Amino acid sequence: MTANGIIQIIIYFIVLLALVKPLGSYMAKVYQGESFWANRILAPVERLLYRMLGIRPEDEMSWKTYAGAAILFKLACFFLLYLILRLQGILPLNPQGFPGVSPDLAFNTAVSFISNTNWQSYGGESTMSYLTQMTGLTVQNFVSAAQGMAVLVALIRGFTRRTTKTIGNYWVDMTRSILYILLPLSLIIAVLLVSQGVVQNFSPYKNVPLLQTITYETPKIDTVGKPVTGADGKPAMESAKASEQTLPLGPAASQIAIKQLGTNGGGFFNVNSAHPFENPTPFSNFLEMLAILLVPAALCYTFGRMVGDMRQGWALLAAMLIIFIPLLLFCYSYEQAGNPLLTPVGVNQAAGDLQPGGNMEGKEMRFGIANSALWATATTAASNGSVNAMHDSFSPLGGLVPMVMMQLGEIIFGGVGSGLYGMLAFAIVAVFVSGLMVGRTPEYLGKKIEAFEMKMAAIVILVPAACVLLGTAAASVTPAGVAGVSNPGPHGFSQILYAFSSAGNNNGSAFAGLSANTSFYNTLLGIAMLFGRFWVMVPVIAIAGSLASKKYVTPSAGTLPTHTPLFVLFLASIIIIVGALTFLPGLALGPIAEHLTLYK
Repeated sequence: MTANGIIQIIIYFIVLLALVKPLGSYMAKVYQGESFWANRILAPVERLLYRMLGIRPEDEMSWKTYAGAAILFKLACFFLLYLILRLQGILPLNPQGFPGVSPDLAFNTAVSFISNTNWQSYGGESTMSYLTQMTGLTVQNFVSAAQGMAVLVALIRGFTRRTTKTIGNYWVDMTRSILYILLPLSLIIAVLLVSQGVVQNFSPYKNVPLLQTITYETPKIDTVGKPVTGADGKPAMESAKASEQTLPLGPAASQIAIKQLGTNGGGFFNVNSAHPFENPTPFSNFLEMLAILLVPAALCYTFGRMVGDMRQGWALLAAMLIIFIPLLLFCYSYEQAGNPLLTPVGVNQAAGDLQPGGNMEGKEMRFGIANSALWATATTAASNGSVNAMHDSFSPLGGLVPMVMMQLGEIIFGGVGSGLYGMLAFAIVAVFVSGLMVGRTPEYLGKKIEAFEMKMAAIVILVPAACVLLGTAAASVTPAGVAGVSNPGPHGFSQILYAFSSAGNNNGSAFAGLSANTSFYNTLLGIAMLFGRFWVMVPVIAIAGSLASKKYVTPSAGTLPTHTPLFVLFLASIIIIVGALTFLPGLALGPIAEHLTLYK
């Protein structure tokens, strides 16, 4: 690791933590109806929306009604987005004339974006029209993020309310999340990104001449447009020349702003934020990285303020950082170390150092290793999934880190709202275990944690893990699954394991070497994304309803303090132990085995 890289990481955390309190305080005021901005400036817009949609904001919902509204709304979103994708070819704002998306890819993409996963089995600039990107994908970036925030607020009400059957109004929580938080922040970020050169227009793609004609190899096509196969069964190649380049354009900045702020991550272009039109400068890179963790980190402060004990919010943020920072430094160190297989061939041997520049394969020179490792760790910690480097090109143990961050359940920051409510499920488990150790009924924030809460918390923790392991097992023994692997062996297994870790935990990033745009992967990954989102969200809402109906229990001498360093370490240990016991065998077969092959 270099001094320059460490300084960049330190600056990032200083800025991030400095923004936690002001943004977290603002969001708490929004949800509690105390914000001047909410009450005076945009309140008329909010009331107009309620009248237009027939919503009565004063009507409170039980947890079952709240969950039903959430599921029905996302079901409607799915069908609308699916139709947009299938009918793309006949819809306007399609200057490139892209056809409608195939049924299996449309299913996968619709599920991906309604579940806040944003897994992409396609290249954005070669598949999606401007209308699809804006009215289909960008809209879902807002509403899927807002849903996570709404469910978190409902859970917080479960802790703060006493002997009631209601946990709020789903439509009000959604509206306030979008109108007062996500839209203003996205507008600011989008304007700043445009100032850095991120494209935002409706122009058709432009062909520009190259300064020098290049020759390259391309698959040979027969007279009917099918690839020609050689005697060895591999695609036949032929030489081709190019004298011009096509520059993709479009309304990118507006989508990129919410993709980062809402921990969505789906790229406007195929290589996501490694593309110079999405992320052209060091400042845009810093801004986008900051946006990834900004709202999830600030929601910890929001939680503390809304439950009336700021120490609780800081404790959860501390638990996240205790896990995040060591894994970040671990990833950075292995990427900076380079590839030991290059030593025997004399690369940089005269300098007495193995690749002084580190492992730069798959990374952008304008960002370097520190920013690539920081982005990879942040994007997989935050259920974001965007990339500014190709994770498939990371060193085996460097690539293990983003995989582990997802496999922990996307709770180390996690998605906006969904990360914190996942962390609270682990906190419930932690206080339950501690209660067993001292022989008394566990309590958390004045509410007794009983059998129902533990069952729901267990579902929240186990469902994503089951999606990952079952999906990986099925793909690893199925010919259609194995066919998508580009590097047989441990790395190929890592590609499959990473894909299902990403889908089952609603992250969306990928080891891009896996050919996932097939009926097999589109269907199986789509199912994993559905289960990973909604089979976690509904139990959390059920916990909120159960807690809201309970009486407040006054803390006593036997109550475990949940704001102390001891509890923070205990909570972090529970998270790591659960993750290690669940996924260590899979990691041993993938990245760890691949790492050992470098030293044979």
